[in-house]
Amino acid sequence: MICLVLGLFAGLFHSGCGGINERTFVAIKPDGVQRHLVGEIIRRFERKGLQLVGMKLLQVRGRESKSPGQAPFGSAGGSGRSPACWGHLGTRSSWVWQGLDVVKTVRMMIGETNPADSRPGTIRGDFCLEVSKNVIHGSDSVESAKQEISLWFRPEELTCWQDAAEHWIYE
Repeated sequence: MICLVLGLFAGLFHSGCGGINERTFVAIKPDGVQRHLVGEIIRRFERKGLQLVGMKLLQVRGRESKSPGQAPFGSAGGSGRSPACWGHLGTRSSWVWQGLDVVKTVRMMIGETNPADSRPGTIRGDFCLEVSKNVIHGSDSVESAKQEISLWFRPEELTCWQDAAEHWIYE
């Protein structure tokens, strides 16, 4: 129960569950899942020092689809049937990561939307060739992260745990 309450307030404080509590939403799109990149991408984020606090593997189809930043299909927010949403249908792995400046850090690690503009060493720079198959989505701001996290995760699905390595990562 304490973790649930602390989890609800995690976006407001920089102490409590796991210490540094900025959170971001990340989704590995179906092309990334099919190419078996989930483990490699988790490894990169963990080696950077980020903390995984939520994870789901989902089969997303038609009417139940929720595209990051968009309302579910058929809701008042729009039909969700634009070409940009089609890449989100299928098996996807959705995550919530936590850490200091995690939104900015994850965006830098992901690279540019167009893989051709992404630097080597970024996820898209290393694994992608086309915009339509850019394997990963990451929130672009703290506000969109909060919205996307609430779209895909219930508060009780987010864990709070003390990372034993935290004192080796943060001052």
